[in-house]
Amino acid sequence: MIKVMTIFGTRPEAIKMAPLVKALEADPQIESIVCVTAQHREMLDQVLDLFKIVPKHDLNIMAAGQTLSDITSRVLKGIESILAVEAPDIILVHGDTTTTFAGALAAFYAQIPVGHVEAGLRSHNIYSPFPEEMNRSLTGRIAVMHFAATEGNVTNLKREGVDETQIIKTGNTVIDALKMVIKEDYVFDDDILNQIDYKNYKTILMTAHRRENLGEPMENIFGAVRAIVDRNEHVQVIFPIHLNPAVREIANKHLKDADRVHLIEPLDYEPFANLEAKVDIILTDSGGIQEEAPALGKPVVVLRTETERPEAVQAGTVVIAGVDKNTIIDITENLILDEKAYEKMAEAVNPYGDGKACLRIVDAIKAQFLHKL
Repeated sequence: MIKVMTIFGTRPEAIKMAPLVKALEADPQIESIVCVTAQHREMLDQVLDLFKIVPKHDLNIMAAGQTLSDITSRVLKGIESILAVEAPDIILVHGDTTTTFAGALAAFYAQIPVGHVEAGLRSHNIYSPFPEEMNRSLTGRIAVMHFAATEGNVTNLKREGVDETQIIKTGNTVIDALKMVIKEDYVFDDDILNQIDYKNYKTILMTAHRRENLGEPMENIFGAVRAIVDRNEHVQVIFPIHLNPAVREIANKHLKDADRVHLIEPLDYEPFANLEAKVDIILTDSGGIQEEAPALGKPVVVLRTETERPEAVQAGTVVIAGVDKNTIIDITENLILDEKAYEKMAEAVNPYGDGKACLRIVDAIKAQFLHKL
């Protein structure tokens, strides 16, 4: 059997690794070992419970006020001892978190091959998103198997000199995850979401949390949303507010007393995915939502000045508004008021695959390792 260890620590990683873990567990030729760092404890546990994943190893590193150096050092030392005991044939890390980079570095020091799931994303600005851009670039230098979601990701890796034989185009595992949780008759635990009139209002779902948007950019974002609902009586907004106190302070300043703005607590993955399926438009500074929403036919307005997911822009499923108040208003109102503009984005072809990414990853690992055993 091939011994495969998956390492992840945050909710976004867990969402995208969960269907892969299930695919590894289902294959009789693979011994699957799950190691979590709990870089995000509570949010990670929600996903583990949803997908019924029980980690063999849990570093439980989360601490109040933890810095990037704290996370890196605790993950590096914790995984070092686990790898010494388990000696997997390959470890799999996902994307661009500090857990991802530190896990890959620990494997490199132990001379264990690294597979990088969702490889090849690049914004080409090492400080935006921070620290994610550098995390994924450094992980890419360590990895020997690069599971790239899109042709654009493949191109980025080739430009950096990665051997073509090490790159496998798979699609994005988030589509696999979505297929596992979306339900047409889904009922929310929060009854506010069940009672919202999705048919007679244009409903906007918003998320905003990026550290680079704190301050004036976020003031502009929330000011734009307030102007949109004030100017358009048939528009409502649902905003699960991030737990960051700085985000909450700015959100309450602009939106607390706004008509038709529903400020709710953060949602677990399953209700959030099903909420994405119900709304009309999504405004976000998140990366993962840029991949999920196109699979659901929802136009995405990106509240950032650049994106490491340009294929979504090229496909027409995503538009970059940046953080200028008037630009956000203009782009969003165009989607609200111009039916043809809305349909063009909603009906654009999803660039992130067919929901079979995990099977392609498992097959690639088997092709690489079975003949060596």
